[in-house]
Amino acid sequence: MAIFHLSVKAIGRANGRSATAAAAYRAATRIEDERTGLTHDYTRKTGVAYREIVVPDGAPHWAQDRVQLWNAAELAETRKNSTVAREFEVALPGELAAPERRHLATSLAQEIAARHRCAVDVAIHAPGRGGDNRNHHAHLLMTTRRLEASGFTEKTRELDDLKTGEVTRWRERWATLVNEHLEEHGHKERVDHRSLEAQGLDREATYHKGPAVTAIERRGEVSHVTYRHQDEAAERLKIAAELGRLERESNELARSIIDTTADLKATIAARDAERVASPGEAAHEPKPSMPDMRRDAQTQWLALIAEQGRAERHNQSRDAGPTLDLSGNVAAARSGTSPVEAVTRDEAHAAWLSHRTEHAADPSGTDKPTPGNETPRDDDHAL
Repeated sequence: MAIFHLSVKAIGRANGRSATAAAAYRAATRIEDERTGLTHDYTRKTGVAYREIVVPDGAPHWAQDRVQLWNAAELAETRKNSTVAREFEVALPGELAAPERRHLATSLAQEIAARHRCAVDVAIHAPGRGGDNRNHHAHLLMTTRRLEASGFTEKTRELDDLKTGEVTRWRERWATLVNEHLEEHGHKERVDHRSLEAQGLDREATYHKGPAVTAIERRGEVSHVTYRHQDEAAERLKIAAELGRLERESNELARSIIDTTADLKATIAARDAERVASPGEAAHEPKPSMPDMRRDAQTQWLALIAEQGRAERHNQSRDAGPTLDLSGNVAAARSGTSPVEAVTRDEAHAAWLSHRTEHAADPSGTDKPTPGNETPRDDDHAL
């Protein structure tokens, strides 16, 4: 399956690297560095399937020589932390044959040389021993200065800053080139330079191990990078499982809410049906406001309390029988009424004596004392 990969890397002296060493390694050749006097010999390296130097129109003839080209690139830089080369690393589709892969890689190199006016050293590497046999890839080592007939001139600053969008443009262009070559040779596979999220794909992204990690794993060891990636993958799977559980619980809760509101929906539907059946009444029926509803409820409650109070007073007066009110004068005095309107003390005393005489009389009805002839007891005078 064809995969997309294009990365842009800078090679600088600040990291102890040189253009001559990088070119010698990628092309599996021998280059003597005239600036430092070091010899970089990688002639024993295997796996280099193809190498070619691509230069812009009007470039000098010596630029086709790898040793002269990269020594001139080193001598053109004077600062100790200069960027001396830039590399495009791309993955080549395993579906294509070797000549087709060469044509694809050199097509990209020719476009880079024409757009940025720089020299491009192409080296195609075959899959390593013990690795994935589909891992065909190419290293495109380019100069950081434009190459004219007079030699190297100004820097290609447009590739130094990601904000220019130049790297993004090359990623998109590489995907187009790969798809064109796949279609040309009758393959249905396609690549996409966009992220999985931008493509709308919900799957785990792969990661690039690099040569160091690959070499460690070939020796039967496991690097800390592999452990880190495994831990990150396990954490992502854990988060995905938790999100799935929460989504299932949310769906179950939503279904339960729908079930419990079925009766309410039926009631509302019946009410709406009644309103539709009698639109005239529904239209003229006033809708009470919240203050009106509160006022009506308060009125009904007060009426109920008053009715209960009247019933209780009626029952008490029926069960208690006739009683004599002796608090006439006191009540009159407190209320400020006149003696004519209130019952006097003597009248209350006489009424009380009459009441006692009637209840203390003989059951036969004889010798009933009259209020005037009755002799009061000692305690009666206390009144």
